[in-house]
Amino acid sequence: MNSIVIFCGSGEGYDSTYRDTAYALGGLLAGRNIRLIYGGAKVGLMGAVAEGALDGGGEVIGVIPHFLETKEIAHDGLSQMIRVNTMHERKMKMHELCDAAIILPGGFGTMEEMFEMLTWAQLGLHQKPVGLLNINGYYDGLKVIVNNMVQEGFLGESFGNMLLSSESIEELLDQMAEYQAPETPKYITKQTT
Repeated sequence: MNSIVIFCGSGEGYDSTYRDTAYALGGLLAGRNIRLIYGGAKVGLMGAVAEGALDGGGEVIGVIPHFLETKEIAHDGLSQMIRVNTMHERKMKMHELCDAAIILPGGFGTMEEMFEMLTWAQLGLHQKPVGLLNINGYYDGLKVIVNNMVQEGFLGESFGNMLLSSESIEELLDQMAEYQAPETPKYITKQTT
């Protein structure tokens, strides 16, 4: 993996562990010469992961829509900032630039970005690994929901297994390096959901 997109919150959460882990992730990516792609903000977990990578001497590319430059407070110290017009353009550009995606804690926007990457993978539009960095068990509930989707027949087990997860940065990166995308059938049927 040469480039990883990080989807995460523009807030920091109440526990400093979220920010500390985001910063550590950025530093680890820089140490492994993995380019960081992210939403371009200097606040919240977004800013923390960028600062960790920059402090570690890494390459950091931000992608931000014009209208969010003031709301999310665009970072002015990145290797490169790409400005786009819409949220859809932002996600497409981030997808184009990355080899994999890591999801840190966040809100609705983070969930939407993650689910779009997973949906595209399920449809066979890419074979990139998508992983949750499950800081403080933040995504335990989501893992229960995904398991329920499989158990109730709305999501095939192989697709449920696409969403990798770990509380450890190193373990998650190892899982992502070993990831094999499931085969996607031409038609989605009861046997393949």
